Amino acid sequence: MTKTIRSLMLPAIVFSMACAAQSAQAASATAGQAVYKAKCQMCHAADGSGNLPKAKANPLGGAAVQAKSDAQLKSVVTAGSGTMKPVAGVAGAELDNVVAFIRTLKK
Repeated sequence: MTKTIRSLMLPAIVFSMACAAQSAQAASATAGQAVYKAKCQMCHAADGSGNLPKAKANPLGGAAVQAKSDAQLKSVVTAGSGTMKPVAGVAGAELDNVVAFIRTLKK
């Protein structure tokens, strides 16, 4: 009987941890949406489709942006790329959160 209980506990623990990780990711994307709205939306539009010609040519939900690693997206935000200037004041958890939000824009 004890062996049966132990064999059931491991899958339950793994499942609980997976649910917690998914919940944390959703919370990060939600927090990232607020950062995005304040720092990114003016150029990239609410849905990531772009308000400016260069942003429209490379939508955040498109394959080219979504194929980038999280580290590459963070670098674009903090260092800029092409005509995009670095975004001031976004670092640490806020940077992680905005990248999580950008991932939700995938088409």
